[in-house]
Amino acid sequence: QVQLTESGGGLVQPGDSLRLSCTASGRTNTIAVMGWHRQAPGKERESLASINFIGDTTYYAPSVQGRVAISTNNAKNTLYLELNSLKPEDAAMYYCAAGDSPGHYHHWGQGTQVAVSS
Repeated sequence: QVQLTESGGGLVQPGDSLRLSCTASGRTNTIAVMGWHRQAPGKERESLASINFIGDTTYYAPSVQGRVAISTNNAKNTLYLELNSLKPEDAAMYYCAAGDSPGHYHHWGQGTQVAVSS
């Protein structure tokens, strides 16, 4: 089993930046892909960015490309998401997920809340 714990959310002002972290524990050797997703109240969950460790490739959703950056530490057990130029519409619960193949996420964290308000 894999456990994921997100952190780094909070209340920021429009235009600010924020870095979210996700620490993986347990059977991390089974993880081939990790990604960040978000869900705002009343909206569907949205995939934002992902890293495929097998091909060492990254994916960014068009809605956030250019404003976010996904990365990992050298041990590949901590996932980061840098959010820049935050807008009120970026307010959501942000989730980290992990899986054994692209698009197939079997493990999810509890989420970290991001609020954007002046």
